[in-house]
Amino acid sequence: MTAILAADRAVGTPRVPVARGFRFELVKLVSQWRIRLLVLACWIAPALFVAAVSQQGSLPVDTLFGRWMHATGWAGPLVTLGFAGTWALPLLTSVVAGDMFASEDRLGTWRHLLVAVRSPRRIFVAKALASLTVILLLVVGLACSSAAGGLLAVGNQPLVGLDGHLLTPGDAAGKVLLAWVCVLAPTLALAAVGLLGSVALGRSPMGLLLPALVALSMQLAQMLPLPVAVRVALPGYAFIAWNGLFTSPAQLGPLLIGVVVSLVWAATATALAYLLFLRRDFTNLADDGSGGRAVTAGVLPLVGILAATVGVVAEATPATGSGIQQDKVQRSVATAFAHLYRMQTAQLHRPDVTEAQLKATATCNKGGGKLAAEGPGNDWRCVVSWHLPDVEAAGSAIYQLDVTPDGRFVADGDGPKEVNGYFLVRTPTGDAPNPLWQFDGNVELLHSTKG
Repeated sequence: MTAILAADRAVGTPRVPVARGFRFELVKLVSQWRIRLLVLACWIAPALFVAAVSQQGSLPVDTLFGRWMHATGWAGPLVTLGFAGTWALPLLTSVVAGDMFASEDRLGTWRHLLVAVRSPRRIFVAKALASLTVILLLVVGLACSSAAGGLLAVGNQPLVGLDGHLLTPGDAAGKVLLAWVCVLAPTLALAAVGLLGSVALGRSPMGLLLPALVALSMQLAQMLPLPVAVRVALPGYAFIAWNGLFTSPAQLGPLLIGVVVSLVWAATATALAYLLFLRRDFTNLADDGSGGRAVTAGVLPLVGILAATVGVVAEATPATGSGIQQDKVQRSVATAFAHLYRMQTAQLHRPDVTEAQLKATATCNKGGGKLAAEGPGNDWRCVVSWHLPDVEAAGSAIYQLDVTPDGRFVADGDGPKEVNGYFLVRTPTGDAPNPLWQFDGNVELLHSTKG
């Protein structure tokens, strides 16, 4: 095969342009029934799911923004984004990128492809671009379909952010779009890992499963009590760091770090796959690309990248430990309560108050005060106090908190019943969901403890 390529170069035979190779690889991809089925599912299934759930009596309140699917159509694409980052996108990258090169090994078509294109470099570029195009098509389908389903079923209404403040429909649309754009970075990282596995492992099914396994490993790591520097430095953290877009001010630090780390992983894994592909001996029909070099040239560099990013993040950020401290939790709970209290006031047609007038504060402890007030857990308890104009006595409400390692918490009202004791509140126009009964929030892990 090397002799054929050398002879072609000697006589000046023109090589196939990258554009033609890209179109050829793209047609090969979309001609596969499983790819067509995935494209169809991504462009139709999310809209049906969001529209159906939005019309149900019970909502997925354990999912971020799930409790607002009755109130606004912009909650649907965010619920879909949470599911996609956990399951859909890792599986999609496995099916598309993880099989991009391995399929040629299974079919034994490398010789024909090399004779036709006459350039391994152009073959790699064409295949990488074709897989990227299909993955982008799938992601755009998930975003557009879920947004269309939510808007048609519920409407273009304001969205409640993670700190309780109300986003206008236009602001909500922009942040939803930006959140989907941000998760493209970790998706590209998984796709690059898929290309690397497909090149390095050849016919082995591990190449196809590698992106999904890497994503699952990162999800398991996020459940462990890891230091915040390690957690943020994982390339999959951008799948959940978009939450910070929906606070005011936006918590951009973890998101920007996650996006940069993901892009570094994407560039590194793609470069490794490219070098391994160029070094492959296509004249040896028994060589399918697998072997010990998959570890030395594939795994070890990525481990080195992870160690380097952890060191840089640990040195550059002020947060230590889990990043979840008492003052951060108290500040987040008080801020969200103040915003949502104003929303409840508007529902009940009471005189409007501002956050400055309320002067809401929270006093939180963990384990009934027997444990250090830091770190994740479902044993956080907060007492929120606030003041109303011309009212001498201060109001108070109790919340039980379940704080996850990534900083997200669910505050469950525990009295008094007039404030947060019931799911619904009776308004002059009928019963409406009580925003203070249970609400989501987010602790900024990298925010300095000095405030």
